[in-house]
Amino acid sequence: MKLILLQSDICWQTPTANCLRAEVLLAAAPQVDLIVLPEVFATGFSIEAGEAERAAQAGAEVLEWMRRMAARHDAAVAGSVVVEEQGNYYNRFYFVRPDGSFAAYDKRHLFTFAGEDRQFSPGQERVVVEWRGWRMLLQVCYDLRFPVFARNRDDYDLILYVANWPTKRIGVWDTLLAARAIENACYVAGVNRTGSDPFVTYNGHSAWVDFKGNPLAQAEGEREEMLFCEADKEALEAFRKRFPVLDDGDDFTLNLVKDI
Repeated sequence: MKLILLQSDICWQTPTANCLRAEVLLAAAPQVDLIVLPEVFATGFSIEAGEAERAAQAGAEVLEWMRRMAARHDAAVAGSVVVEEQGNYYNRFYFVRPDGSFAAYDKRHLFTFAGEDRQFSPGQERVVVEWRGWRMLLQVCYDLRFPVFARNRDDYDLILYVANWPTKRIGVWDTLLAARAIENACYVAGVNRTGSDPFVTYNGHSAWVDFKGNPLAQAEGEREEMLFCEADKEALEAFRKRFPVLDDGDDFTLNLVKDI
């Protein structure tokens, strides 16, 4: 499977401009199977009172844009969007297929340090999607710090992390992407933003990590960049057969499970 990890800057609360910018960047992209965008790629991390409401007003239009891009590129398009349902706000990770169908995961671990929990509701399901022979776990930013929630029960091959992870904690991002890949014997795609919002700055470090924790591709510095990545199913299966860490893990039950 071939992927594009689109590390981009995000203009604050301007979904039309952000979608257009991504569209322009992707216009020159080669054919791939999956395009991954950052967390809340259309609006920025809008969590203050009133900001979530404004961001959610564009949620339906952003989803339609993702559908158009998926059809245009014959690839799944993934990224998170602010949505509102029955008065509750969610940081929703959409995985949109070229036929317009989609899966959705609502961010489970809300970033209380910044007050995300005051405006948003947590997701209640762990979501794995299947696409072109690959099983993928959907995760958003702060989820990266919670290994039990992401623990592989041999039900996925790849984790997708989309994020607005700030510069001052970027070393944690780098370390935990590799840790999640190693402990779960899987590929990991981590897509972070660049630039700044009214509160913090971001310096990317988007990365494609293999099942041994090796970074196969990593974005440079703070600039916008498309990382072109390829996942090798035969290599992954051979490694898991030779080194059966998933078979040797402890038994446990996690109730938040949804396979799509």
